[in-house]
Amino acid sequence: MKIKWLGHACFLITAKDGLRIMTDPYAVGGGIKYAPVTEAADIVTVSHDHGDHSNASAVQGKPEVVKGSGARVARGIQLRAIATYHDQSQGKQRGPNTVFCFEVDGIRLCHLGDLGHQLDPGQVKEIGAVDILFVPVGGFYTIDAAIANRTVDQLNPRAVIPMHFRTARCDYPIADVEDFLKGKADVTRLEGSEAEFEPDSLPAPTRVVVLQPAL
Repeated sequence: MKIKWLGHACFLITAKDGLRIMTDPYAVGGGIKYAPVTEAADIVTVSHDHGDHSNASAVQGKPEVVKGSGARVARGIQLRAIATYHDQSQGKQRGPNTVFCFEVDGIRLCHLGDLGHQLDPGQVKEIGAVDILFVPVGGFYTIDAAIANRTVDQLNPRAVIPMHFRTARCDYPIADVEDFLKGKADVTRLEGSEAEFEPDSLPAPTRVVVLQPAL
């Protein structure tokens, strides 16, 4: 399985059989200065309806778009969508957020979207076992580095891929990735935007994998 970071919270996950899943495609504008999304996918997950996460119309290939909480099957992939919030006030500030969990090539993935609060025990139980966790770390609109670290401890994934942080092409008033990386011994900083994972060679204990945005 290959994971490519396009930018912000948008990843393209490609299975060995060629199936493509895209998470939270963004629209360019405001603080989002990544290049437009032009890749194709078979499935698109949308954690919430803000423009920097819900530009499914830009995705090529007539994908099946998945929104909202609950369990469903899309293109043969079973997805579990857990209801959470975009803030610490049960959605009163920024609305709902959906966490998506699914398995590709025997690897269990969890994309936290714009999670804005620490997970409660019930949500942790709903998410279940995680191999690769996509976690926002920039703060302000989402959880910050401190809560992201506690979330990693709660879910205990094999690999963590940070997202939704400030870069040269994202000038939202959010932190860069460095606060999240402080004090961590097992960090891999890749020069490219793509990483490949196999179920029998996942890291243990947890490793943080920092990707470069492709767009």
